Amino acid sequence: MESSGPSSCHSAARRPLHSAQAVDVASASSFRAFEILHLHLDLRAEFGPPGPGPGSRGLNGKATLELRCLLPEGASELRLDSHSCLEVMAATLLRGQPGDQQQLTEPVPFHTQPFSHYGQALCVVFPKPCCAAERFRLELTYRVGEGPGVCWLAPEQTAGKKKPFVYTQGQAVLNRAFFPCFDTPAVKCTYSALVEVPDGFTAVMSASTWERRGPNKFFFQMNQPIPSYLIALAIGDLASAEVGPRYDLLFMPPSFPFGGMENPCLTFVTPCLLAGDRSLADVIIHEISHSWFGNLVTNANWGEFWLNEGFTMYAQRRISTILFGAAYTCLEAATGRALLRQHMDVSGEENPLNKLRVKIEPGVDPDDTYNETPYEKGYCFVSYLAHLVGDQEQFDKFLKAYVDEFKFQSILAEDFLEFYLEYFPELKKKGVDSIPGFEFNRWLNTPGWPPYLPDLSPGDSLMKPAEELAELWAASEPDMQAIEAVAISTWKTYQLVYFLDKILQKSPLPPGNVKKLGETYPKISNAQNAELRLRWGQIILKNDHQEEFWKVKDFLQSQGKQKYTLPLYHAMMGGSEMARTLAKETFAATASQLHSNVVNYVQQILEPKGS
Repeated sequence: MESSGPSSCHSAARRPLHSAQAVDVASASSFRAFEILHLHLDLRAEFGPPGPGPGSRGLNGKATLELRCLLPEGASELRLDSHSCLEVMAATLLRGQPGDQQQLTEPVPFHTQPFSHYGQALCVVFPKPCCAAERFRLELTYRVGEGPGVCWLAPEQTAGKKKPFVYTQGQAVLNRAFFPCFDTPAVKCTYSALVEVPDGFTAVMSASTWERRGPNKFFFQMNQPIPSYLIALAIGDLASAEVGPRYDLLFMPPSFPFGGMENPCLTFVTPCLLAGDRSLADVIIHEISHSWFGNLVTNANWGEFWLNEGFTMYAQRRISTILFGAAYTCLEAATGRALLRQHMDVSGEENPLNKLRVKIEPGVDPDDTYNETPYEKGYCFVSYLAHLVGDQEQFDKFLKAYVDEFKFQSILAEDFLEFYLEYFPELKKKGVDSIPGFEFNRWLNTPGWPPYLPDLSPGDSLMKPAEELAELWAASEPDMQAIEAVAISTWKTYQLVYFLDKILQKSPLPPGNVKKLGETYPKISNAQNAELRLRWGQIILKNDHQEEFWKVKDFLQSQGKQKYTLPLYHAMMGGSEMARTLAKETFAATASQLHSNVVNYVQQILEPKGS
């Protein structure tokens, strides 16, 4: 987010946005009635045993929200997103400007109201209603212990094994379990934080500046407005290393559920990326691309998640093409397309979650709608829009103009598509938004396979040999001479991934072939690279190759990334009786080290609702 400061977002008259009226059914807050100008957190971290009671682990302190009333008639109540794990002890209203002699400070009553299984409303009542445009501050004294937004890890769950660790994960709607807030991507604010930690611990946050204040306190400031889900904290026994030009990454403990989380100025990433061969650099490129798409220009609600992820996939692959060439990028995109195909085969193409614009019903956790569609179908739609322009340089310029137009704001698809047609008036004149079969409305609102697929033929030089080799292994009597003539020792990781995807598609293979394949390619069957371990595990399960089932358990015990964990549980539960037993045994052994969301998803796979 190294663009311009927040003042620039108010410097020119802005176009009226469709998103200004957008609802967010996942927020209980009155985010349309008040503008949040700034948030300040003053927290002390205490590491102790889990659970309630004296001395238990938790974050204690205050959240101070600086607000402005937007309602012409004023307001007598403020609603914030909160969670049952978050205990608010006091609320104080500060009226008038800071330092003002006339500043009024008064305690105010508050209560909670039920909202959904993933949060509740914190209602603060003003004894005297606030006026239109009035600015005030609300100071909330609170404590949070065990909950879905703040993840506590015991020493044995960390890489160092000596000290505990705590981190927060905000996306999509988990930061309401970290601090009371407008927990919606529709609004943005600047924030600051003062965090006190025990001796020997370091705190880091997603902030543009930080400084030590004494031996145990860290002060952070984020000078650009960001949505609440991007405010992130981690505290632990952290070591740092300079690896190149400044872009801060925090390698998380193995239980971290994502490949990466694009917290601004401090991306959280899985240790699975440390493959030793730089082969998974595309994840880092993806998270850097979020600096523009997602962090600077944000989806206004989680039903428009493709605006964050489809553009980021497009930017990632543009950068990858320049760095690694078109053949490699098309190969990587082909593996993404295979994941989309796999997802749609499992979920059914007509599943409403396979639309770009997802209708999230009240009470449904946006995290439960997460899948490959916003990423890969979103990428196809952005690629289609580039294809309509027909000139890569022109489309690249358009993307820069798009970011500049909507920076520091949250938008809907209508805002983006109107800008696209204004930027390319010749396309608007041609009516490209309503070409039969490719209507923009169809792209957004019809589930199923993308109407347009980008041409991946530049990757044929890498894909064809992998396809031909997979064909050889699918034969009832594999031609070992032809197989050994293929020198896979020179293949890059994604070529091996693509080969394994093809093997998986052809599985189950004739009896004995998987055992022979594993013996022929120990580089694959004994790989430490997580992408290869995932595919090999799926192949083992699809072919019921029981002598290597231990490798699946071993991999699942080594990490907790959702993208790897859930497909393997799906494969186990879709496999033999022995595979289903393996699923239950593995989950019993690993549940304590998984993120709470991942635990819930695995439980749903093991015991589907209504079964």
